[in-house]
Amino acid sequence: MPPSPVLCAGDWPLLMVSKGIFEGGLDDAGRDEEEDYEEAADADWCEALDIDEVENRQNGDISMVLEDEDVHEETEGGWDLKDLDLPPDIDTPKMAPNARSSVFIAPNPGMPVSQIWAQKSSLAAEHAAAGNFDTAMRLLNRQLGIKNFSPLRSLFMDLHMGSHNYLRAVSLAPVISVAIERGWSESASPNVRGPPALMFNFSQLEEKLSAGYKATTAGKFSEAIRYFVAILQTIPLIVVESRREVDEVKELIIIVKEYVLGLQMELKRKELSDDVVRQQELAAYFTHCKL
Repeated sequence: MPPSPVLCAGDWPLLMVSKGIFEGGLDDAGRDEEEDYEEAADADWCEALDIDEVENRQNGDISMVLEDEDVHEETEGGWDLKDLDLPPDIDTPKMAPNARSSVFIAPNPGMPVSQIWAQKSSLAAEHAAAGNFDTAMRLLNRQLGIKNFSPLRSLFMDLHMGSHNYLRAVSLAPVISVAIERGWSESASPNVRGPPALMFNFSQLEEKLSAGYKATTAGKFSEAIRYFVAILQTIPLIVVESRREVDEVKELIIIVKEYVLGLQMELKRKELSDDVVRQQELAAYFTHCKL
């Protein structure tokens, strides 16, 4: 059986509930407003006002009363500014015409260093270092007649990367590219840009030539050919400073060319083991190489 419910008894206390606006409140509100209006009607409006009786006065008499009040107001002391000792006016300082403004004006960006290098040079190596590969290839084609630039691609990239340094200032800021100039010194003028620093020079070619000689003596003809071909591909991107170095580069070209030609014929002769006639021909050609 479910428990019996608790029922409300008749002796429970009741709360006082006032009527709302929808239960007769509007009648009480209207009654209060009428009482306030009646009290306002019975009030004396003239008790607090100090107004003279002007019923028996003419218009001229009223104007005389107003004039007397104005004269009374004028005779009062007022501000008494004549008795105050005011300091003289201080002139505001004026800015000189040549004074610097506090507003920062960013300077105009200058010409990129790579563009300066390209404008001041007619050497293919310096154009490649500046990143103008197209101009460098046109110069090589016009000066040396080179048409196949695929073997020179890695050299172009090395020149460009070797003539720039990249600095990271802040983790969220972009990398700053700094151009590296050839022959830079602290006494140099900051407004004068020198030529780009090149990673290839004549001394490196001499080292490769010595390595090619050693490989040839050891019978490593394939390795020797790689050294000599690398020298020939690097020579167009070499910048020399004197006439003596120009003559040395020309002599180096002749030496390397003869070694490349002779070693290639020797490798080909070894491959033709079944063709004796062709071997004899290549051996005869090899004797004409100036090694």
